[in-house]
Amino acid sequence: MRLKLVPSETNWNFFRIDTVTLGASVVAMIASIVLFFMVGLNFGIDFRGGTTIRTDAHSQVDVAAYRAALQDLNLGDISITEVFDPTFDEDEHVTLINVQAQDGEEAVSPDTIAAIEAALQVVDPSITFPSVESVGPTVSGELVQTAIIAVALAIGAVLVYIWLRFEWQFSLGAVIALIHDVTLTIGIFCLLQIRFDLAIIAALLTIVGYSLNDTVIVFDRVRENLRKYKKLELKELLNLSINETMSRTVMTSFTTLLALIALFVLGGDVIRGFVFAMIWGIVVGTYSSIFVASSLLMRLGVKRDWSKTEGGGGTGPGGTQFANIDA
Repeated sequence: MRLKLVPSETNWNFFRIDTVTLGASVVAMIASIVLFFMVGLNFGIDFRGGTTIRTDAHSQVDVAAYRAALQDLNLGDISITEVFDPTFDEDEHVTLINVQAQDGEEAVSPDTIAAIEAALQVVDPSITFPSVESVGPTVSGELVQTAIIAVALAIGAVLVYIWLRFEWQFSLGAVIALIHDVTLTIGIFCLLQIRFDLAIIAALLTIVGYSLNDTVIVFDRVRENLRKYKKLELKELLNLSINETMSRTVMTSFTTLLALIALFVLGGDVIRGFVFAMIWGIVVGTYSSIFVASSLLMRLGVKRDWSKTEGGGGTGPGGTQFANIDA
């Protein structure tokens, strides 16, 4: 017996409260923008500048012990990552410790670095510090600019791609849905003050791709049904298309979420922000494909292809005849 999260054939009316869902999306986007300017993002070391200390020890790394030793120093944002490399010797255990720049300083001072090294040597006397590298505010500012450009170019490429593959109405609906997803993701990071670093930018770009894939699946079925049901009202045709792809959408999102939830619980602090962004993005992206992109497409209308059966032909599901309309 095969597991089915949704029935093979559904007839749900996704546009029964489309005004409410679109209104809620607009309110959520406005709230996210307000949070961004009023609260702001909790930028990580990648964007705020800081210092990376590479450590080398003979004994097994205990990240929790390292973090506890550094906690009393009140250094703010600290990221500890254990480095795995097949070329390392059995007794070679390497970590990268990222410490944010302190107020009024471009990088962590030598005294602070010495205090960090002394604290870690209490935990493991064999530990050494092969390198110390700093990221200043100039480089961090360039990273912020590059990240914004990367997201903007990705959304712009989507706009052109959908426009060429479908029509401008499809393109506009898809791009607004992507902007909706990115804006709400930034909003939740502002609200919860989760550390925002380059890994989150990678998550945003992944969310754009995932949401686009889901939207294109729905839009492709809409295009097929526009040719198949020449006289079906556009609202009913969109509803039919979403129902036909619902089983695939739910199964794909559910299986992806299973893997991400496992990573969120077991993956540790280093990737937790990235995984949270992915989980949130998949939920919001699935929602926007149905309730934002499709609702906007319904309002914009589409040009129907009458080339094969000019002015007639075509029936709805179950053989029902529909009146001719212009959409």
